[in-house]
Parts: sequence; structure tokens; C-alpha cells
Amino acid sequence: MTQEPTNAPEQPAARALIIVDVQNDFCEGGSLGVEGGAAVAASIATVLRERADTYAAVVATQDWHIDPGSHFSDSPDFIDSWPVHCVAATDGAALHPELEEAAGFIGQHFRKGRFAAAYSGFEGRLASDAENVDDESGELLGDWLRGQEIGEVDIVGIATDYCVRATALDAKAQGFATTVIAPLTAAVHPDNTPAVLQELRDAEVTVLSLG
Repeated sequence: MTQEPTNAPEQPAARALIIVDVQNDFCEGGSLGVEGGAAVAASIATVLRERADTYAAVVATQDWHIDPGSHFSDSPDFIDSWPVHCVAATDGAALHPELEEAAGFIGQHFRKGRFAAAYSGFEGRLASDAENVDDESGELLGDWLRGQEIGEVDIVGIATDYCVRATALDAKAQGFATTVIAPLTAAVHPDNTPAVLQELRDAEVTVLSLG
């Protein structure tokens, strides 16, 4: 007996919000502070309070460096090498206070870069409350998202031209429908932002901008 096709609409893919590296060291006053970082933190916190329930999951990534090799430099070029930042378990690696105040809306944290540069959040592993700073046994972000049946991701955070860019490109490469909400990001090199956003569009990442 042949089963008749149904006309039931497909359920929309579950969507997650990925908050990339909104940490003290990447905001004003930090060792690698990005102009506009604190404002981005405040805006993301507002989004969480107003719209967190529109997402099936909300996660945050964190740089969590122990010994990332040449990623740290006493004479950084601010392209491939950087001042010491986001050292594991230090205040600089903690989320910005605006996000800490909205922490109840963030379901999971994924930490990356213990022994490598690790720009992409998809290099991050799930952090447990009892984790040792050098424990890399947690589930990778992409695997965790698939386990939650997430098909779409919105990406916000710091920095537009580095970790946001890398996270978005990896999200798309791993098969997630990917959107970068550009007003909720801040760049290390703002002059490069138009080219970075065009690169993302060329990779079929949706870029939401003001205006």
C-alpha cells in the first residue's frame, strides 16, 4: 500500500545565539581592549533580557589561554600576534560584567585556545563547573549544537574581523544556516569591517546591518 504524501509544513530549524568572546580583556580597559566592546556587551545583554526565549539555545565562547605559543608576543603585530590576554581563570578571561548580569540567559560556555590561537568558537569545548583550567575533554561546539538539533545560528560578539569572522565561516562550513548581526559586534581594525562583512556574504553568511 502506497502512503499518500502529506502537505504538512516542515518545522523551522531550531536557532541558537552564539555570543563570541565578550570578555573583559577584549573590552575597554582590558589588555586587548576593542573600541565599542563594552557597548556591544550592553546591547547583547539587552537582547538576552528581551529575546532570549526566541532561541532554542544561547551559548557563549571564551578565549581561555594557557600557553598559546606565538599567539602571545611582547612585540605583537596585532595581526597574527597579540599582547597577553584572556589567560585561563583570570578576570581578563571572564565575561564582561554586562553579560555576567545576564548570565542566567546563557545556557552553556565553550572555552578555546588553551594551547593554540583558536579564533573560531567551533574550536571551543563545553566547560563544566568543576573543570580544571587545562581540561579539554568537553564536547566541541558544533557537535553540541547538532546534538541539540540546532540548524541555524545567529552570531554576535568580539571581534568582527577575527573571532566573529572565524566562527561564522566555520558555522557555515559545518552546515548551519548562519547570520552575523553586525551591529552587535566590534572590530579590532574597524576600517577592515566592510571587507570582512563582504567576505562573509560571499561565503553565504547572512549579514544583518543597521540601515
